[in-house]
Amino acid sequence: MWNRFPHRVVAFLLMGLFSAFSSHARDVWVEAESFSHKGGWVLDQQFMDQMGSPYLLAHGMGQPVEDATQDVRFPSSGRYYAFVRTYNWTSPWSKSEGPGAFQLKVDGQTISPVLGTAGNAWQWQSAGCVDIRECEVCVALHDLTGFEGRCDAILFSKNPHPALPGSADEMLSARIKNGTLSKRPTRWKQPFDLVVVGGGIGGMCTAVSAARLGLKVALVHDRPILGGNNSSEIRVHLGGAIEIGDYPALGRMIREFGHSKGGNAQLPENYEDWKKEDFIAAEKNITLFRNFRATGVRMRNHHISAVSIRHTESGKEWLVKGTLFCDCTGDGNLGYYAGADYRMGREGRDEYDETLAPEYPDSLTMGSSVQWYSQEQNQETSFPEFSYGMEFNEENCERVMMGEWTWETGMNRDQIKDFEQIRDYGMLVVYANWSYMKNKSSERERYAKRRLAWVAYVAGKRESRRLLGDFVLKQDDVLRHVPYEDASFPINWHFDLHFPEARNSGFFPGREFKAETKDNPICVYNVPYRCLYSRNIDNLFMAGRCISTTHVTLGSTRLMRNIGMMGEVVGMAASLCIRHDVLPRAVYQYYLPELKDLMSKGVGKDASLLPDNQQFNTGGVQVFGK
Repeated sequence: MWNRFPHRVVAFLLMGLFSAFSSHARDVWVEAESFSHKGGWVLDQQFMDQMGSPYLLAHGMGQPVEDATQDVRFPSSGRYYAFVRTYNWTSPWSKSEGPGAFQLKVDGQTISPVLGTAGNAWQWQSAGCVDIRECEVCVALHDLTGFEGRCDAILFSKNPHPALPGSADEMLSARIKNGTLSKRPTRWKQPFDLVVVGGGIGGMCTAVSAARLGLKVALVHDRPILGGNNSSEIRVHLGGAIEIGDYPALGRMIREFGHSKGGNAQLPENYEDWKKEDFIAAEKNITLFRNFRATGVRMRNHHISAVSIRHTESGKEWLVKGTLFCDCTGDGNLGYYAGADYRMGREGRDEYDETLAPEYPDSLTMGSSVQWYSQEQNQETSFPEFSYGMEFNEENCERVMMGEWTWETGMNRDQIKDFEQIRDYGMLVVYANWSYMKNKSSERERYAKRRLAWVAYVAGKRESRRLLGDFVLKQDDVLRHVPYEDASFPINWHFDLHFPEARNSGFFPGREFKAETKDNPICVYNVPYRCLYSRNIDNLFMAGRCISTTHVTLGSTRLMRNIGMMGEVVGMAASLCIRHDVLPRAVYQYYLPELKDLMSKGVGKDASLLPDNQQFNTGGVQVFGK
């Protein structure tokens, strides 16, 4: 049966209702993400679980972007009325017309009024009408501002007043009816030993570790670039230490793709995405599903048998079977779909006797960062007036030329359900503060030649769901250096817990966008293997910020080099599961000496013998998806 598959269970019950959404059987439905030429628009898949679909975003940082275009075939000539599903993204903070303005063009003719500036939710807006003479035309999204205009879908109808789908379930039913989503996923041609969902550092290391030990591995990643927070899309450097503690061979493989330059919010080339590509491409036992997002699972009792994945552009869905699965999504999505036990927010102090925990449990989490930087130019530059509910002045403005990890939003919001608004608020404050510094600040001469060069639209997230394993790592385990028999990868990072910056909170109570932390030093410790598999889904591993820890200890384990070593250990444990035909818990119960032997040997290449920027052999890996 399908378990926790978003909207899928009810989709077919709604199919019969679709006629209520369209009075004409030959309407033309266009998904924005399927545009063949995206121009300057970018594909945003971060909120698929809430919206049911990716969308296109005009991420121009205040400069209008190139048109996105798609050739569209109409069933017949005649007059069609156009409707665009869009969102005024600043509406949570301002009642004025929003900045994300764009228009719709057909064969070069602007047919629509300005779109994307009204309303307070994702909704359909009328985009005018067009007389279709030739059945194939070019449809374009024409951005007007470069300020995050967004388009989800377009409907052309001969009915001037069609009943349009509104809810997520109605949208899903409409997409299936119009053929942009399949009724059932297609079965992938063969099962895998291990299916890894998430292509960040944890997923990469899990996949390669298992592949080098002989497993057939599927690596599913919903972005075009590997590396997660360490990619050029988000630009967070690799933190944490490797090759230390009881198992110094752990972490060696990270040297194969780790960047040679540190720092957050730097130039894209500093993150050396090509190294990560080559790291995966060298492994013939890995099939990479690029630009595929996991959308659900198929279960047998407490056992995952398959995961459903959807291509973020075409909407094509596949059912990928596996013996073992690993959740490297960060959000614990795979575990959530499967019904895995999890926690969000902070535990109360008494639950685990943690002195760093609050007195009572709450929903506060560490936030997400929208990083940015500016560059000096040879001449003065301009930036539009921009506030939209964020009123900066000489006292509360941020007098900086860049923003890195401290620019952190959403600590008091749900990092999954509210994530689009969390990300949007991160962009809002960047633009509003920069506009003030450029146009009104007493220091505007210092900013006169500065240009806003890069703002992330993929937010770097720190915390959401934590999947619960047979062991939950807590503060006392770390401070007392408890020598657990299944101690695995080492950690040297302190309890790095972020919370709203006091100064920023004073100016923007409840709407903070800056964070700070306190240094809570520790000694090197090793995390029990039992933190790396689910306690109630019997073939599910996890590697990343969703492993089995409390909120307090997540502050120590969440750095990306740490996460990479988690992946190495999971890959090793998965190989033992396949070799002995057992499940993850049995590795702890019966095969722990073999796991320790693998951790002692490691699976990384000896990077010290390779020249700088060595490119490994890229032959062999199968890549499915654009």
